[in-house]
This record gives sequence, C-alpha cells and structure tokens, in this order.
Amino acid sequence: MSSRDIMTPPLTAEEAAHSRAVTERIVLEVRASGGWVSFERFMDLALYAPGLGYYSAGSVKIGAGGDFVTAPEVSDLFSRCVAEQCAQVLEHGGEILELGAGTGRMAAAILTELAVRGCLPDRYAILEVSADLADRQRRRLAALPAGLAERVVWLDRLPERPIDGVILANEVLDALPCRRFRIHNGTMLELGVAAIGETLHERAAPAEPALAQEWTKLAAQWSAPLPEGYVSEICLRVGPWLAGIADSLERGAILLFDYGLPRAHYYHPQRLAGTLRCHYKHRVHDDPYINLGVQDITAWVDFTRVAEAALECGLEVVGFATQAAFLLATGIERRVAEASDSVEHVRRAGEARRLLLPAQMGEAFKVMALTRRLDAPLAGFAVQDLRGSL
Repeated sequence: MSSRDIMTPPLTAEEAAHSRAVTERIVLEVRASGGWVSFERFMDLALYAPGLGYYSAGSVKIGAGGDFVTAPEVSDLFSRCVAEQCAQVLEHGGEILELGAGTGRMAAAILTELAVRGCLPDRYAILEVSADLADRQRRRLAALPAGLAERVVWLDRLPERPIDGVILANEVLDALPCRRFRIHNGTMLELGVAAIGETLHERAAPAEPALAQEWTKLAAQWSAPLPEGYVSEICLRVGPWLAGIADSLERGAILLFDYGLPRAHYYHPQRLAGTLRCHYKHRVHDDPYINLGVQDITAWVDFTRVAEAALECGLEVVGFATQAAFLLATGIERRVAEASDSVEHVRRAGEARRLLLPAQMGEAFKVMALTRRLDAPLAGFAVQDLRGSL
C-alpha cells in the first residue's frame, strides 16, 4: 500500500465517477494543447471547469462533512473580531463585499455583531463562484432577522460602481491557480501536466515566457541559488486578481486572510518541496493528480507579491500580521471572558486556542490590510506590524 492510499480515504462510487469525468476533461485539453499544459491550467480545470471542477460541482466542501475547515467555521469569535475591524471602516457608512463567502457563517456573524454595535453596512454583497456554496449561504442568511437578511445580495461579477467600505477575502488567494517550477542543473524548468493514455502525469518543460520573465526578477532577489531539485510555486494571477478588486474600491479597506509567508520565507532554500497542499475529507497531502474534482488544491500565498501588486494598483499596505495578532488586537480575549457561564467559557476558550496557537491557525495564517483614501490606522494591526518582512 502506498502512502497515498494511507493518507486519503477511498472515494465513493459517485465521487469516483465524477473524478473520472474531470480527468477525461483535462486529458482532452492536454491532447488539444499538443500533449502538455501548464500546472496553472491544470489547476484551473480541476477547480473551476464548469460543472466539473471542485468549486463548480455540488460536493460539500467546508465543515465536518467536507474537506477542510476555515476560521469562521471554527468559531464565530473570528468573525466577530473581523466585524470589529469592519466597524472602524464603516464608521461613516458604506458596504461590505465578501469574496467567496463559504457557508455564509462569517457573513451572518458579522451582520449580527454590527447590528449590536449599531453599525450595519448599507449592503452586504457576496460574490461566490460555487453554486453549491451560494445555495448554502442563501439558506443560512435567510434565517437572519429581516432587517439583516434584506441587506444581503449576491453578485455574479465585481460591482460596476466602486464601493465605499470593506472588501473581505478569507482563504481566496490560496485557490488562485499557480505555476510550478523545479530547479534542474541550475536552471528553472516549468512543471506541467502530460497524459499517458487516460492518466495524467507531471512533466517538466522549458518555462513559458511569462514565467521565465518572472523567474528572472525573483532570482535577482536571492542571495544564493536555490538547490538542485527545489520545487515551488509562482502565482502570476495575483496581480490581475488584485487589480480587479482594487477597481471595485472607491474608499475603504481590503482585508485578506490566508495562509502564507513573506517572499524570503516562501522561497527559503530549505523549503524544498514548495507549498502546494490538497485537502480531501480533512486529510492533507501533496498529490494534486488524484481525486480530481473532489479534492481542493491550494498553494500558500506569497504576501510580498500581494504587497507589490497592491502598490501597483494605487493601494496602500497599512497592515500585515499573523492571525493571532489580529484577533488579539480586535478583542478575542474580551469575547472569551464575556461568556455567560463556565461551560460557554470553556467552549470559547477552546475555540480561541485553535485560532490563536502557533501549532494551529495562529501563525500560519496571516492578515493583510490594503486601503484607499482611508487615513485612520486600523485597530487590527496595533499588536503586530510585520510589513518590514515583506
């Protein structure tokens, strides 16, 4: 039995049939492209191919019955702290736009918290690429009091009119399709996907021009060459993605929550195997070529790239901190202490530990704030400022 068999539970008959259909779709594209496609294109199809990709099909993705758990699903403490930061930006009115709203739990908790504070947004817009998740969001948010539920709208594209307010993206950047590379004989080769029969295999090829150009820029920043066999990722889509988001903000803040690193740590010579991770039934592994269409594929975020792209878009990078520091700055300890009884206190304390501890989510996850025409410092970054590491 391979380590792959040990790490991942077996697929159901329905999942296996769906995975075969996704594989067939990608094999057809590989053949139509001359026998090779970039990993970026492979990841795009595996996650977003209409009706087939992981985020386009109807499987449960988030929560106990899904493949992974996000911070808003761990505890409403997370979302209430995010609401604290939103309230500061919304002091003079505005709206919230959430990109990829998961099950809708964060939206529900933020609206509830802001209602208590008397600081509701004029509108809470959700842009969701997954029809299954959008349906779950609608069911959950319909149960809110009418005065809150009526503020929620769903969009099928970014708003045509730039908003005043807050744009939220929790674990969105890690799902942007990325390029992969390997160091061979001191040079960079691009990793892509070829097909042998009906089976997909990784294959290296000379880098396509866009990746080669980016590699030249990155390599000039390193004090020493990366070691032989080194594998990692470069996400060329960060810039275009953020440019679109920036165009949607007239005044306010963009808050990004994701697991990632500054560039110097991201491409550390000892990080030999890169950051690519796959999630299936709460198991984490590094083989993106199995369970196609029924497992998530992600890569950690190079936050230096995000900061560079933000500056090019005319945004200001006003905060960068660990999730733990952000939550401490926005009052998570106070919210644990406000528990109504000892049982509730124990529950909240356990949830807070998972959100805060370095071995859990506290250090791997980072928070970055990008602003436009917003002068006041953001409270969520009062405890820690890691911008110097970018």
